[in-house]
Formats: sequence, C-alpha cells, structure tokens
Amino acid sequence: MEATSDGDRPWQSYHTVYTNAKAGMEGVDKENVQKIIYELSKGSKYFENEKRKEAIIKQKMDNLRTHHAKLTEKEISHFQMIADNRILELEASRDLSKIWLHIDMDAFYAAVETLENPSLKGKPLAVGSMSMICTASYEARKYGVRAAMPGFIACKLCPDLIFVPINFEKYTYYSELTRNVFSKYDPDFMATSLDEAYLDISDTCRQRGIGCEEVAAELRNTIFQETGLTCSVGVAPNRMLAKVCSDINKPNGQFILPNNYNAVVTFISSLPIRKVGGIGKVTEQILRDVLGINTCADMLQKRAVLYALFHQCSTDFFLSVGLGLGGTDTPQPMMRKSISNERTFSATNDESILFQKLADIAETLSKDMQKECLLGRTLTLKLKTASFEVRTRATSLQKFVNSKEDILIYASKLLRAELPISLRLIGLRMSHFHDDKHSPLDPMQKTLTSFLTIGDVAPIADKSTGFDTGDVQLIPNTGSDVSSFSYESCDFLETNQLSVPDYVAVSHGNQAESLNECPKTQNKYESSEKTSDVSNLLDRKRVASGSRIIEPYWAEGYICSACGIEVPASFPEERREHLDFHLAEVLQKEEESRSLLRSFPHRESGRKKHKSSRSHGKCIPIDSFFVKDESL
Repeated sequence: MEATSDGDRPWQSYHTVYTNAKAGMEGVDKENVQKIIYELSKGSKYFENEKRKEAIIKQKMDNLRTHHAKLTEKEISHFQMIADNRILELEASRDLSKIWLHIDMDAFYAAVETLENPSLKGKPLAVGSMSMICTASYEARKYGVRAAMPGFIACKLCPDLIFVPINFEKYTYYSELTRNVFSKYDPDFMATSLDEAYLDISDTCRQRGIGCEEVAAELRNTIFQETGLTCSVGVAPNRMLAKVCSDINKPNGQFILPNNYNAVVTFISSLPIRKVGGIGKVTEQILRDVLGINTCADMLQKRAVLYALFHQCSTDFFLSVGLGLGGTDTPQPMMRKSISNERTFSATNDESILFQKLADIAETLSKDMQKECLLGRTLTLKLKTASFEVRTRATSLQKFVNSKEDILIYASKLLRAELPISLRLIGLRMSHFHDDKHSPLDPMQKTLTSFLTIGDVAPIADKSTGFDTGDVQLIPNTGSDVSSFSYESCDFLETNQLSVPDYVAVSHGNQAESLNECPKTQNKYESSEKTSDVSNLLDRKRVASGSRIIEPYWAEGYICSACGIEVPASFPEERREHLDFHLAEVLQKEEESRSLLRSFPHRESGRKKHKSSRSHGKCIPIDSFFVKDESL
C-alpha cells in the first residue's frame, strides 16, 4: 500500500472490506479498526494480495483519468445526447404497479445460536473460528467485528469475543421455518440465501384490502412467533430499492418506500452509491475518485462521462440506479446449471488434511445434489493457495454421478495432480446435469445424429462454440479414463470489475495496452501461420485423451467470448453458471469425438493410407492436367 501524505498513518490507504459500514457498525471508530487490521495483516500473504489488487485498481483508475482528460466538448456533447435518449427509454420501462418486499434476518447465524443457548444473549458473539467469521452479533459489531473477518483480528478488536462453531444443519432448519411463512404471502418468493428473500406482496395487499405497511408488520410478527427470531423488512416498487430499504431500520425494523414517482426520485437522489447492490468497494472507489460520483443522483449528472468511459452494459446499470429502477417481474424458474460447495480454512500443505477437507466437501455436494435429484458429469475443483492465487481444474466424467464416492474419486485425481501445494480454500462444483427429456442417462450412448455426423467429427475448437484453435494445447495420453482440462481466471478486478471500452488504452512507447486485455488470451491473435500449424496438429491428434483449454472469459468485462451473451459483473452466480455451461459443452464434444473415432477405426486407417500413398508418387499432380501457354 502506498503511504499517505501523513507518513505515520499508512493504514489510511489500506482499504479492505472490513472497514465498510454495515448494519450495527455505524458508530465504530473506522480509523482505529483500519489501523489494527493494517498492523496485524502487514507482511502476510493476504496483505501482499491486497497490495497487488490495489495496484491493478490504481492502474485502471489512472487510465480512466487519462481518457477522461482527453474528452473534447464535442465528444461530451455527443455522449450527452446518447445518454439522454437512453434515459428516456429506461424511464419508459418504469413500473410502479408492483409492491416488492425484501426480508433480511437479523444476524441470522448468531441469532440462532443465541436462541439455542440463551446464556449468550447480550454478549459479543462470532459464528466461525479463528480462521474466518461467518456472522457476528450486533454486540460484537460495535467493536468493528464483522462477517468474512479472520478470527484473530476480531479477537484483537474485541478481546471478550465468544466463538461458536458453525452448524449449517441448525441454520437450514430455521431457514425452512421462515420460508414456510414467506410462502403464505407469496408462493413464488425468491430466496437468495438462507436468511434473505424477495416477496411480491401486490396480490396479498389487493386481495386483503390492506396496506403494505400492515403486511410487513404482520410478516415480521409471524416470523418471530414461529421461530423466535427477528428480521428487518424493506418495501418498495422494485427489488433493488426494497433491498436498500431493508437495511435502513436494522435490526428488527421496517422501511416503506411508497409506489410514487416523486417519492422514489427523492429517495434515490441522496442515496450513497455503495448502498446499492452490485456496487462494491472497487466500483465505489473508481466512481468516487475518478469522477467524483458519491450519490445516485451524481450518476445522472455525470451521465455523458459515464457513457464515454464505460461500455453500455455498465452505463445502463448506472443510469438505472440513478433513476431508481429495478426488477419488478418475478423471474421464471430456470433449470439449474451448476451446484457447488467450498470451505475456507487455515493455510496448510498437509496432504491428509487436504484430502479430508475434500472428502467433507464431496459429501456435502453429494447431499445437495441428491436432495435436488441431480446427476452431473462435469466436475470442477476450485483451489485458493496460501498466496491467494485462485486455480480451477475440471474433468468430464464417463457417467452421470451424484454419490460421494464417485465425486471423491475424480476430485482426488484433480487435487493429486496439483500436489505439493499449500491451500486455504477448496471447492467443488458439479455441472452438465442429466436431462431426462433430452439426453440418455449414459453419456456414451449415441444418438442417430451422432452417427450421421461421423464424417465431420465435432472438433475441439470451432466457431459455433467460440473457441479458437490457437487456444488449445494437446498433451500426451496419460492413460486416464477421464478427459480433463484446467483453466485459471484472469486476475483483474474480480466481481467488481467494470467494463471499459477497447479504446481506453495507455501508451508505452510504441505499444498500446488495452485495459481489458487478458494475459491468458493474448495468444489468440498471433499469426495465421501458427493457427494453421495448430489446426494441422489437431487433425492428427484429435483422439488425444486430454487437453488443456483456456477458460471462456468475459471479453471487455461483460461479453462471453464463447457466445457473445452480455452478463454484467454484478451477477457473479449467473456468470459462473454460464461459463460452466460452455466448459461442459466443450468437454462433451471432445469425448464424443474420441468415442466415435474409436467406433470406426477403418475410417481413420483409410485416411492415413491415402495420405501415405502421396509420398510414393502414385498421385498425379494437378499441374499435369494443364498445358502451359508460353505466350501468356
């Protein structure tokens, strides 16, 4: 971290998520908390990782400032006109007919533990361990203790802090009790976690002839009677505003934003941008320090500059926030594309501990899959090293599975290939689920279409999937019975990454480096000669048992490199599931190709024989069919 102008207070430049305001932390001495975290983190792997990320953010901010300074009056006027037209389009989509309620349980895990053990009431409590805290009670938050904070730092902030181990079975039980109450007010409620949900109470208010304020109070009272737990509620015309409102009168309170245009505009005008879901610390820092945007109203005032510096996907989101627009329609249920579990622990290179952690995660993943009657065949292993480097490894299974034993067999192979290694997080994700209506249970069972396309075996990389052959590197056959590949995510701004146009670049001598250019994909644009060589290699070794494939990535921060769909960075779960779909698709095509070639060995041998005959001069050159005209 760079030191501030005040050299004896370097912690002021050390920005971490632990110092951001959260419910119950309004009166915390932020500078003192920041100082303690800085002193305890200094020299650690986490500290070094934060320095590296901050350097990347600083570079991006410097480039945005450079581009901002170069904007002419004519360009600003042009973007102003575009932004004004877009605002009119967005305003036309405003819907004030729905009443959305967002409910957030108060310090859920800690509240459940206190309910089960009344002796903990009124004491500073943290659910988790010395490695990581999941939830802190409101008594602990007064000291600056919060979720996702290492326990040893929390103990420094609050010496009397009481730790309680995590018990997800207990939390799931109480979560089901609350959801039973939710369903009485909205059968199609949207649960976003164990302790949060969105409810459309429009019909309830209309059918019962009561106001949304009465419904909110009744809902909170019913939950308390059924569970003994308190919650906070926000009511507004859309989900984005409802979530903001639920945080205003925490804990055990409610806030109602009327379905009135003037009320919405007045409310949003002074709202700090960080209060909006989807705007994290990185986005806030960039908007504040580069453009001077602090409130949602500032976004509308700086709309021309936003359009000039960011892509339309990001700008549309910013303008929607400035207008107070959010989702109003109940999303239609979609088939799940992936399911995952992960655990964070103290960094260790002890193989016995790592494999035990892997077994525990495999068991949890198996239970979750069996609960939803899912069978999958693309398994992804996520690893976070002691130095906070994130790696992912994936494999395509020979059959659809959901048992702990099957998952653990393949997961162990992936982990064993990475040893020796020191890890602090392990995760497993299963995707490419079985669909009874469209695919056979046995992935090796071929369809009629697959036999008819034998003449054009699906290549590993083609235009239909968006993968370039220049991204593929074949590796020797290892004798494994699974096809596996690995990819590492482009380490840029993570989930808070903003989209920046290609033309925003910084000059280094005779070169210009794009802000969004990912080091992992720079080889995509090398010479056509190299691409041709790789293509020939693929033709000769298409039946190789394994391949290393570069991960489909988000071009320009939000465009899928495989299919071109646009998904903003504020939707991390949807982005992860979308990439899982493409990765599963590639693995499946590759496996089908190998299987089909094995089924028709005579085709391959015939082609090879024909090629070899050319070297013996048995083929007549095409030039012999033409007579050269000397007069030409």
